[in-house]
Amino acid sequence: MDSRKFSDWHSRLCSLLGGAILMAAVALPPPARADEIDARIDALLAKMSLADKVGQLNQISGGSADADAAVREKLLSEIRAGRVGSVLGATGAEYTNMLQRVAVEESPHKIPLLIANDVIHGYRTIFPIPLGEAASWNPALIKTCCQVAAREARAGGTHWTFAPMVDVCRDPRWGRIAETAGEDTYLGSVIAAARVRGFQQAADGPHGGVMACAKHFAAYGGAEGGRDYNTVDISRRTLHEIYLPTFHAAVKAGAGSFMTSFNEISGIPATANNYILRDVLRRGWRFNGIVISDYNAIGELIPHGFAADGAAAAEKAIRAGVDIDMCAFLYEKHAAALVESGRLPAALLDEAVRRVLAAKFGLGLFEQPYADAAHESRTLLDRSHRVAALAAAAGSLVLLRNEGGLLPIRSGVERIALIGPLAENRADLLGTWACIGRAEDVVPLSDGLRKALPNAAVKIVRGSEFLKPITGGIDEAVAAAKASQVAILAVGESEDMSGEAHSRAEIDLPAPQLELVKAVHAAGVPTVVVVFTGRPLAIPWLAENIPAILVAWHPGIEGGNAVADTLIGTYNPGGKLPATFPRSVGQIPLYYNHKNSGRPPVAGERYTSKYIDIDWTPQFPFGFGLSYTRFEYSAIELSHQKLKSDGVLEVSVDVRNAGDRRGDEVVQAYFHDCAASVTRPVRQLIAFQRIGLSPGETYTCRFRLSVADMGFYDADMKFVVEPGVMELYVGGSSAGGLKATFEIVE
Repeated sequence: MDSRKFSDWHSRLCSLLGGAILMAAVALPPPARADEIDARIDALLAKMSLADKVGQLNQISGGSADADAAVREKLLSEIRAGRVGSVLGATGAEYTNMLQRVAVEESPHKIPLLIANDVIHGYRTIFPIPLGEAASWNPALIKTCCQVAAREARAGGTHWTFAPMVDVCRDPRWGRIAETAGEDTYLGSVIAAARVRGFQQAADGPHGGVMACAKHFAAYGGAEGGRDYNTVDISRRTLHEIYLPTFHAAVKAGAGSFMTSFNEISGIPATANNYILRDVLRRGWRFNGIVISDYNAIGELIPHGFAADGAAAAEKAIRAGVDIDMCAFLYEKHAAALVESGRLPAALLDEAVRRVLAAKFGLGLFEQPYADAAHESRTLLDRSHRVAALAAAAGSLVLLRNEGGLLPIRSGVERIALIGPLAENRADLLGTWACIGRAEDVVPLSDGLRKALPNAAVKIVRGSEFLKPITGGIDEAVAAAKASQVAILAVGESEDMSGEAHSRAEIDLPAPQLELVKAVHAAGVPTVVVVFTGRPLAIPWLAENIPAILVAWHPGIEGGNAVADTLIGTYNPGGKLPATFPRSVGQIPLYYNHKNSGRPPVAGERYTSKYIDIDWTPQFPFGFGLSYTRFEYSAIELSHQKLKSDGVLEVSVDVRNAGDRRGDEVVQAYFHDCAASVTRPVRQLIAFQRIGLSPGETYTCRFRLSVADMGFYDADMKFVVEPGVMELYVGGSSAGGLKATFEIVE
């Protein structure tokens, strides 16, 4: 594809592909009216016994088509008896139809099952991990990826995805940062809304899409020490200003469900936390959808020390507003007895059942509970889906260094050494939580390079494993590098080095791989490092010594093609970091929107807030990313120098492509409240645009900023917009940029 047209094609893909996906929904029958659904729910509730109602609140593992016959029969007997309302992990139209048929034809009230899966970043077509998608700063593209995932999932009988994960994470030691949109509340909120709409507005189901689930409610990303499942101890201010807005964005986008988090918040586990579930979510945000626990989270109220036994755990969770018990079986064991004994009002149980039934009606399951196996086979890995996966992978790449213009690799290169544990790797490019994705679907970097440079000889050397050396591996790698014109090192994390239950105390490049990189670099050959990872890494040696560094995250099935196209310049990288890369793990937590303190760090001054052994600044800041071209900012203008708290500030800035290649730039706007009744961050992201410019082209980027969005919670935890001077910064990252000031007046 012509390199001048690639960026245009990439930017148009979202609307073109999204439109094609949504066309199938046009002729679908409309869902039943709300009053009709209410009447049908009333009729069902009137017929259901207490045990029947409890069954609707019980989620169990759905098993698989190749499960042991005895295990399968036990599952079917539970469904047949009406003791199951939803299943987790069942995939494939043929298998899910079998489960559904038992529910619809043999259970007491013929109520269909909700079939749920962790469709996190794709179903069979696997896209970059969510952190990688966030690096595209392209909500329209992310929405398209979710539409594709929902289309495939629904074709396979899935109605409900346990995504998006909208946790904010400021600690990259936490393995589940891979599933987030990174460290920023505003970026995370925009992406949360895009994901919800993508999942729920896709096509090919009777009512379109799958039900989204915003998780994990709440503050899961604030786990102490970056250890998964650990305690979260934050102020109510931090909870409301940093961790809750992404969830509120999901509610406003129409998310059908929420999942509670494993952690406690100020001593109260989230799964029984009346404040966040009742006061904030239900009353404050008027959320009427389903709330489900995370896996066995209700049972875990006991080791938390918050419930003495299973009955107490079930009672506390139901009272807090958790509708569905995922795989703890405590509602099944205790809910009916709690109601019969008078410990639990029957109305609370009916309220939860009503929400579950409403979701099933809303998804059209009573009208069409079954998937179409023929349609499933046509849908999975559809060619258009792979095109979307390529666009997402390419858009997610972040160029961190390119000293001397080493990249893109010139077309005349004839000998390349491709070295590292990810050189030919397929499976690890899928990343964490890859649903039913398969390694054989993945294009590895080796195949991508050979396709991109058909006339070049590509020598493949593994060199080392992820966490241990290979005998003779470094010698072989150095020999290959010396015989080549350029060495490309494909290093980083395996799939199981990030994700759930994969927190790392040290987030550097593992020692065997770093030794490999150093040896190849010492050979004197031009060296490029491609970092595949599920989190930001501390890579100070690379940042100081390697001339070209490209972050590829775990890029999904088209990762090899996307990286190769970028290395040779067919695609010009335009991604930006959604989370800070630290110099050392000792700096963590490190994030751009920190407070200034009374003694902000000043070089050369002893008694200021910094380290004595390393620089206090990040290695690469939030929002940072290079291009093969250069962008210049000028002529920042504000519509007002003074405006009221209900006003709108219009901002314009000229962005010029000062290089010789077409490229994408993410224009970012930040504000700072200079003096307030509560201390404010040094900067806060408030708007961004990803734009594409031809060489020499200038574009006037315009933002309409609501002053109300510059408010905060005061000392009494009331949201206010205070008068005072505000600073505005517009640039290509969270550091630097053009500056302007304005004033909010009474």
